Amino acid sequence: MSNHNSAKYAFFYMLSLVALVFVALSTGMIIFQIINKYIVDIIQQYSGSYSPEAMKFAISAIIVATPIYFITTRYIYKSLYKGELAKDAGVRRWLGYLILLITIIVMIGWLIGIINNLLDGELTSKFILKALTAIVISGAIFSFYFYDMRREKVQGHKDNILKTYFFTALIIIIAVFVSSLFIVESPLESRNRKIDNQIINDWHQIDGLIHNYYQEYDKLPASLNILQDEYEYLSNEDIEHPVSNQEYEYNILEDKKYELCANFLADNSGLDQRDYYDEKWEHEAGYQCLSQKVTANLDPGAKPIRIYE
Repeated sequence: MSNHNSAKYAFFYMLSLVALVFVALSTGMIIFQIINKYIVDIIQQYSGSYSPEAMKFAISAIIVATPIYFITTRYIYKSLYKGELAKDAGVRRWLGYLILLITIIVMIGWLIGIINNLLDGELTSKFILKALTAIVISGAIFSFYFYDMRREKVQGHKDNILKTYFFTALIIIIAVFVSSLFIVESPLESRNRKIDNQIINDWHQIDGLIHNYYQEYDKLPASLNILQDEYEYLSNEDIEHPVSNQEYEYNILEDKKYELCANFLADNSGLDQRDYYDEKWEHEAGYQCLSQKVTANLDPGAKPIRIYE
């Protein structure tokens, strides 16, 4: 085989390897997130909980990498069948075993992380399902390439075992991808959630400054504009709705109690707690008013900390 062909097939093998890594990891990531979604562990609210961001990344990776992997791999095996790529070609042997090595490394890394989560208190059921996922994916890839490197008949021989591997893998990937679509939020839902989170970010900042103001003056500010005058870094954007640009409604209810009102685009009561600061900011969709109460300074002689002057 000429140096030109060696370089060409090295390119296709390396491209298929990169695509394979993304396909395998994203498939495993989607399955892991499905497990996290439906098997809730109350002691692992962060590291072991469902992550919409991880699910979206995995879906994106599987959409891009899957066609690349199957197209490049089909080209390689078509060349083997036609005899354009020799069975014992150095590029095939070296890169084939490189794929086997990387598969083993990925499986070891997966299992180390899974066992570490188990030792950290993760539910046994989650550990078993994730371990099985890692072993099945890595084992399938390893056995496919190990069989391919060991088979004797290549040129002019259609191997039914490889064909079964190919179509089974494709069906599983499609099934995992379709399953993820029933869980992940739509682009519109994601945008609405980010807009609502921006409102909560603003309110969290306003709430902290209202506490500071109360501790300093022993009363609530009459308006958000007065709060702005006191704390100059509180900008107009911080007290306005990110879409309508209308100022948040602020009402004093009692001596230490107030409410903030705005139009929310989605209900966040069923979301993971990492998506917002705490339960006091839970809201439904539509125009909502959330009441808050300032806490008295535990040390009457202590002065409030000014974040910025």
